[in-house]
Amino acid sequence: MKKIILFLTLLSIGATAQNQSVSFKKNDVEKKIDVLIGGKYFTSYFYPGESVLKKAVLFPILSAKGTTITRGYPISPRAGERTDHPHHVGMWLNYEDVNGYDYWNNSTAIIKSMQSHKMGTIFHDAILSSKSNKNSGELVATATWVDDDGKGQKVLSEKTTYVFSGTADTRTVDRITTLTAISDLVVFKDVKDGMFAIRLARQLEIPSNKPDVFTDASGVETKVPVLDNTGVTGDYISSEGIKGEAVWSTRATWMNLTGVMDNHPINVAIFDHPANVSYPSYWHARGYGLFAVNPLGAKVFSNGKDVRNLTLKKGESVTFRYRTLIADKNMSKSELDLMQSKFAKEVK
Repeated sequence: MKKIILFLTLLSIGATAQNQSVSFKKNDVEKKIDVLIGGKYFTSYFYPGESVLKKAVLFPILSAKGTTITRGYPISPRAGERTDHPHHVGMWLNYEDVNGYDYWNNSTAIIKSMQSHKMGTIFHDAILSSKSNKNSGELVATATWVDDDGKGQKVLSEKTTYVFSGTADTRTVDRITTLTAISDLVVFKDVKDGMFAIRLARQLEIPSNKPDVFTDASGVETKVPVLDNTGVTGDYISSEGIKGEAVWSTRATWMNLTGVMDNHPINVAIFDHPANVSYPSYWHARGYGLFAVNPLGAKVFSNGKDVRNLTLKKGESVTFRYRTLIADKNMSKSELDLMQSKFAKEVK
């Protein structure tokens, strides 16, 4: 009976969801490649350089209806946003401890206040290819992870394939990243901050009564003793049925963030892949807008019961595969389970 229900659900999804065309628009001056789906702007592969960002990101990210789901700060500040964690920009992949260097907290603003902290930089190298068809578009980029704030040794080479697709009410991004050791030995120490993440708009945070710092549209910071939760509607639910702030440190095959923006439902779901390290992964999903999955941070998430340091010898590789769905509607558990199953079959 369950198989019949799942099959009928899949038929229903297929009958109403027709993929739209994907196209790319290169902008060398602003160092970005815009992604358009159905002729509408979706996101940009943004690589402004290490003086602005010490990694390439997808930023901003919009839903099919044009709602911006990512936080603007610090690139394009918007009124009412938090001003914490300036390294949380758009959608990205990096890690807190690689051979003792921090590639997660790799922001110029943080470096100024943490001179003794050992940072790394991820340099965008090249766009290897971009191609589109009537159902999807693919962008392949390379990068190099360099220690000592980008002035030291080359540690990892990165090859990332982005696959973009969308319908009238959804947008989907697959990120498949292969990291290959350049150094003789590369150790990803088991730590909290990593690895694939999105920083979301204020409206998609979980309502909170804690004091914080906000910014206006000009980037001016204001300390607010009690948060205004007007329009803040976010909530998490995992594939295992865990909800809210309790999802942090739990394991799941997918995680869905629900909320309301521009007077309609928004769902943002991230899917883990069976071929990934530590599947199903631990989730570093916070109520203040950080939505991350960390397959290597077992120690802190399990209170020391599980440790998962990852080591690569020179020439060895590891691949991380994640799918993100942005929907202008609510998604049921059965629909998300089906998408998880599709992701597992479509991506190797």
